[in-house]
Amino acid sequence: MKSVGQLGEDGLIARICGDLGEAAHVIVGPGDDCAAVGTGEELVLLKTDAVVAGVHFLSDEKSTRVGWKAVARVLSDFAAMGGEPGELLITLALAPEVSVDWVDGLYRGMNSCLKQHGGVIVGGETTSLPEGTPTMVSVAGKGRVARANLVTRSSGRPGDDIYVTGRLGGSIHGKHLDFTPRLREAEWLVNNSRITAMMDLSDGLAKDLPRLAQMSGVGFELNRDSLPRSEGSTLAQAIDDGEDYELLFTSSDDLKPAWDQKFPELEITRIGTLIEGAGDSIEGGWDHFQR
Repeated sequence: MKSVGQLGEDGLIARICGDLGEAAHVIVGPGDDCAAVGTGEELVLLKTDAVVAGVHFLSDEKSTRVGWKAVARVLSDFAAMGGEPGELLITLALAPEVSVDWVDGLYRGMNSCLKQHGGVIVGGETTSLPEGTPTMVSVAGKGRVARANLVTRSSGRPGDDIYVTGRLGGSIHGKHLDFTPRLREAEWLVNNSRITAMMDLSDGLAKDLPRLAQMSGVGFELNRDSLPRSEGSTLAQAIDDGEDYELLFTSSDDLKPAWDQKFPELEITRIGTLIEGAGDSIEGGWDHFQR
């Protein structure tokens, strides 16, 4: 019998989604950064995410940083769809020996992130775990996006340029715990340019760029020499590390002059082009079940 480790994350998701139903009001279903549902001109974005001790953060990490990361991951997915955050529900799965101070710090971190970037916690659930079991924090979020501004992974076209915001690699040195979700930048992009496809870089460029290309039914050519790297990061780390939480998007517009004027503190870099056919291939990135 095949294990989930043998199947891998993408294979497991494809297997699960094969038996899911359909509904007319579901505009975007499984496989994108968020689900999008609705019948009017404003759509609801739905997202859930989880962080687990020993996987997404070290057990001795400050809980304020864990809280920030837990909600910022969901906000980053709203940004990737061109939307904005709304209401969040938090599920805490804790062993009895976890200190109350740790939980207090967790919520301080979550509320700090939401105060800066939008969104509000409106409830949740707590459950116990056997003693010694790693802590899990799950965040379910509801956001919103104008139908005209909705961006998915599946609308890239041959000839589109591929861009990333910021710099890639080296997230393990701390960026993955205190990154800025690119909500403001995504809002500007969808209102001031023709963005054809977009996602956030959570599993590494090596994993996420092929996903975007596959869902758009295109290939890609990647200019590895142009990749913007975080200080001290190698090219391999910029491609493979993951948890950058920058925007990866495609467009046929010349974005850089207007972008540089609007966001002088944050660079964008053209890293390649979408093409017809297979194009380049890159290996690596993060897989939850194949480490």
